[in-house]
Amino acid sequence: MVLYTIFEILTNVLRIYSFGLIIYIFMSWFPGARESSFGEILSKLYEPYLEPFRKFIPPLGMIDISPIVAILVLQLASRGLWAVFEMLARLIYG
Repeated sequence: MVLYTIFEILTNVLRIYSFGLIIYIFMSWFPGARESSFGEILSKLYEPYLEPFRKFIPPLGMIDISPIVAILVLQLASRGLWAVFEMLARLIYG
């Protein structure tokens, strides 16, 4: 089933991106971690994704909850992919 493989790959990409986002978020707890070369690479990958969430969700005091919402959106996207897969599979395979 090629269709299943494609959706499985897409879901795994979203899962890996989510784990990387979590690592990037935890790096903010360690001084200088985001300024390292690894932190700069992660910044280039994740800041463009986090920016729209930060525009619409203001921080609550010292706590920025926009990354939590961003992770939830990735999880919903992953579940949505499987819903699309199930619909397509029913159409194609009966």
